[in-house]
Amino acid sequence: MTDRTVGLVGVGNMGGRMARRLVGAGITVIGFDPRAGAAEAVGARPVADPADVARQAAVVLMSLPDSHVVEPVVRGADGLLAGASPGATLVDLSTSSPASTVRLHAEAAAAGVRYLDAAVSGGAAAAEKGTLTIMAGGDADALAEIGWVLAPIAAAVHHMGAPGAGHTTKLLNNFLNGVSLAATAEVMVAGRKAGLDLERLLDVLNSSTGVNFATQARFPHIVRGDYLEGGLTGRLMTKDLALYVELVGRLGVPSLNAAGPLASFGLAENLGYGDQISNRVVDAIGDVAGGVRVHDQTEG
Repeated sequence: MTDRTVGLVGVGNMGGRMARRLVGAGITVIGFDPRAGAAEAVGARPVADPADVARQAAVVLMSLPDSHVVEPVVRGADGLLAGASPGATLVDLSTSSPASTVRLHAEAAAAGVRYLDAAVSGGAAAAEKGTLTIMAGGDADALAEIGWVLAPIAAAVHHMGAPGAGHTTKLLNNFLNGVSLAATAEVMVAGRKAGLDLERLLDVLNSSTGVNFATQARFPHIVRGDYLEGGLTGRLMTKDLALYVELVGRLGVPSLNAAGPLASFGLAENLGYGDQISNRVVDAIGDVAGGVRVHDQTEG
């Protein structure tokens, strides 16, 4: 083990891009992914299981779909806690349930291991460029000590507070992301059916009160036929929205605005778009609006 060694469990869409950034920064990456050859493909040194990752790296990152995957990776017989030495740091970059995260913090602490929930935002494009935003919960000193690990992958790191605070922040962000994407998709389909020039419509929206991330960063590409493939899938968006509803329910906050995006992304999944980028929600809405596409299909 060296001071420039990092473990990474999950080298898929996001984790693979982060692995390449770390390797490019001269860091040795010890990787585990159940898909044969996945770790090698991104420059990581493959090992047999998560416990082996923790045996060879004092800092281990996890880039996984949700708590249902994170929990056995941490707790299992071949999990990270089985291989980690006291003083090691486990970092969950996933979008996980804050309640599950708080329990894992406590279990890690009982084993003398530090745990950080450090959710990321910015999608595949930011992971590729190393400009992710990280929102972290847990020990502030532990977070500061792994700054050298996060520097190649993130442009901004925010310590949000106690265990679970990072994942709570991510769910709040992703709820707003889901609302704006679903609502903008509906508006774009309506604009197309009304005969509007969608690029002009976006110009108006982006200089008016309807402006949001989807109008600024997504739909200028989508109306030209580029769906920005490689980002968060529709199924994962639905998962994040469901976690948000669970969170606010526990907090006693009424969830008055979740039905719309849940319905939109649920429709997309039922129409076969669940494993495609969440931006395809616009096609699902277009399907039920009579087969509408917001881009010129002769161009893409």
